[in-house]
Amino acid sequence: MIRAYKFLMRPTVGQAGALAEMLRDHCSLYNGALQERRDAYRHASKTTVRYGQQSAQLKDIRAFDPERQGRWSFSSQQATLRRLDKAFAAFFRRVKAGDAPGYPRFRSGKRFDTVDFPKDGDGCRWDSTPHDPVTRVRLQGIGHVKVHRHRPVIGKVKTISVKREGRRWYVVLTAEQTVPVPLPVTGSVVGVDMGIANFLAGSNGEFIPNPRHGRKASAKLEAAQQSLSRCKRGSKRRRKAVETVARLHRKVRRQRLDHAHKTALALVREHDFIAHEDLKIRNMSKAPAPKPDPEQAGNFLPNGAGAKAGLNRSISDAGWGVFLAILAAKAEGAGRQVMAVDPRNTSRRCPECGHTAKENRPTQEKFHCVSCGHSAHADTVGAINVLRAGLVRREAAPA
Repeated sequence: MIRAYKFLMRPTVGQAGALAEMLRDHCSLYNGALQERRDAYRHASKTTVRYGQQSAQLKDIRAFDPERQGRWSFSSQQATLRRLDKAFAAFFRRVKAGDAPGYPRFRSGKRFDTVDFPKDGDGCRWDSTPHDPVTRVRLQGIGHVKVHRHRPVIGKVKTISVKREGRRWYVVLTAEQTVPVPLPVTGSVVGVDMGIANFLAGSNGEFIPNPRHGRKASAKLEAAQQSLSRCKRGSKRRRKAVETVARLHRKVRRQRLDHAHKTALALVREHDFIAHEDLKIRNMSKAPAPKPDPEQAGNFLPNGAGAKAGLNRSISDAGWGVFLAILAAKAEGAGRQVMAVDPRNTSRRCPECGHTAKENRPTQEKFHCVSCGHSAHADTVGAINVLRAGLVRREAAPA
C-alpha cells in the first residue's frame, strides 16, 4: 500500500533562491526536450524522439552546462524527461481516441512548480527520526532544508517531490506501507446521498450541511480579480494582484480539502460499509448544447445556460470528486468497504413499497409516494436506496 504525505518546508533565504533556480533549470530542460521533439518531427522526415534517446543525452548536457544543469540530481532530470514523455503518450492516446488532442505546451517558469526525485537516497534524502523534533530533507545542490513534519511518516519512503505553491515550498513523500491494522468492527452500515443543499445525507437520517467555501469567498475573489484586470501587464502591481488571487484560491481549496478529510474520517470510523452514488461528475457539470433558431440563421434559442452555470459552480464548490477519492483512500487504510452504485431513480423509488415515479418527488426536499403515501426527506430516501443497492451488490460480488 502506497500513502502520500505533504509537509511544509522552511528553507532559508538562500535555500529558497536555490529551490527557485532548481525549478527554473528543470523547466529549461523540459522545454528544450520538447523543442527537440518538435524539430525532429517537422524537419527530419517526421522522426520521433523518445525518452531513451533524450535521457542518453543528459550526460553531455550536464558537462556542457555544469552551472545550470550539472549541479542538480541526474535522476530528477530523468524524471523531468519522463514527465514530458508521459505528456506525449497522453497526447497520442487522445488522438487515437478521437478526443481533443492537446499538444504538449512549453512551460513558463510560473507554470513549472514541481521537481520529482524517483528514489529516496538518489539526489535526495529524507532524514527523520521518530523522536527528533527537527526534520530535514537533503536535496542535491541545495543542502539540508528544515521540514515541518506535523505527523509521523509510516513505512519506507519511496519517492520525494518538491512543490512550490505561491511563496511556500512543500515536500511530498510517498511511502510504502504494510497492510494496516483495520479499525474495530462497529457493525454499522450506511448509504450516503451527495447533494447541493446538503453536502451529504445519510441513510440513518443524518445531514452534513454544505459549507459552500467558494460562494463565501466569491466577493473577495471578484474584487481581487477586478483589481487584477486593471493592472498593466508586466508591472510589479500586477504580480502582487496575481499573488492575491492565487492566495484566495488556495485558501478555498484548503478549506474544501479539510472539510472532505474530516467528513470522510468520521464516516470511516463509524461504519464498516459505506455505499455512495457512482456520480459522473464531469457529465453533470457540462454546459448545455446551444439551440440554433430554425427560423433565423445565426440566432440561438434560450437553452438554460445561465441556470446551468450556477449549478455547475455549486457542483464544483461542493467538491464531490475530491471527497469520494479521500473516502476511498481512508477506507482502504482502515479496512472498511466502500461501494459505488448506480444513482438512477434512487430519489424517486419509495423505500416502503418500491414504487418508482417522477411524481414521488414533488420538490427538491420532499418525497411523497403517490402509491402508499410514505413521506420523508428526498435525500434520506435516496441514501436508503443507495444503501440497499450497495448491500445487494456486496452480496452478489464473488468472494
